[in-house]
Amino acid sequence: MPGNVEKSARIAVLCGGFSSEREVSLRSGKNCFDALQRLGYVNSYIVDVNRQVADRLFQKQPDVAFLALHGKYGEDGCIQGLLEVMGVPYTGNRVTASAITMDKYLTKTILQAAGLPVLSSKIVHSDGSGEFPVEEFDPEAFPVMVKPINGGSSIGMKKVNKRAKLGKALQNAADYSNTIMVEPFIMGKSITVGVFDIHGKPIVTPILELRTQTEWYDLKAKYTEGLTEFVLPAELPDKVTQAIRETTLKAHEAVGCYGLSRTDFVVSKENEFFILEINTIPGMTSLSDLPAQAKYMGIEYDELVEYILQTAVLTTP
Repeated sequence: MPGNVEKSARIAVLCGGFSSEREVSLRSGKNCFDALQRLGYVNSYIVDVNRQVADRLFQKQPDVAFLALHGKYGEDGCIQGLLEVMGVPYTGNRVTASAITMDKYLTKTILQAAGLPVLSSKIVHSDGSGEFPVEEFDPEAFPVMVKPINGGSSIGMKKVNKRAKLGKALQNAADYSNTIMVEPFIMGKSITVGVFDIHGKPIVTPILELRTQTEWYDLKAKYTEGLTEFVLPAELPDKVTQAIRETTLKAHEAVGCYGLSRTDFVVSKENEFFILEINTIPGMTSLSDLPAQAKYMGIEYDELVEYILQTAVLTTP
């Protein structure tokens, strides 16, 4: 069950790390730390995670770890497993859900088995030679999206309009992961839906539509002020809105999420929707999606941070 973290608790805000999303994580962590201070958790402090993090945590003996890490080693179950071994309660998703959702293809496989809508995709493995089987792709199947299997924040992702450009995009993605996913590019609306616990019950947020000045919701659009317009709630037919929100909760449960998650979708011009991925530690920067959705619900940033804090447990719920 969710914890009841006291104001006197020693709270380590874990952020930074050494994934490709380090800078975003630092911003999330600083914002969460500031909120904890305003909330009266005066013994909270920031830990910039490095490979000596176990030693640092052992020395500081935190009562709780507040996870604001993104990407590899922070959002993939690694830090969660370490905290389980050390006996430190931590916020949000457990080891298994974190590991599953970091692998985009595995996530799709589980969601598809649960009867939820996903795009077909193909896996390409990099052997380090820079050579890829581009001839296996049908020229008529383009445009496609090329994605590192386990990245976030759109890092390493490319939209490819024709097969002749595919090799270069695969090589770019291979800089971030040896396993790469290729899926159809759907022209339509980019939307995202959050889930977070309030007093132990998962609450689904309104749907956020992301209208960008870039061709798709890339890294630049995500973290450059003014490049993305947030439309809350998304402009969708009522039946589609209801179906997407129901699908979001089903997806959250299908992969075993706990505490919070954010599910990204694409909606075609015909209002057919597909799950793209699930994030288990959504961004908490000033430009991030989940805080905007919570605010629309009447929940200010600090209150959202406290709800996340109170998900802190040790053993699997």
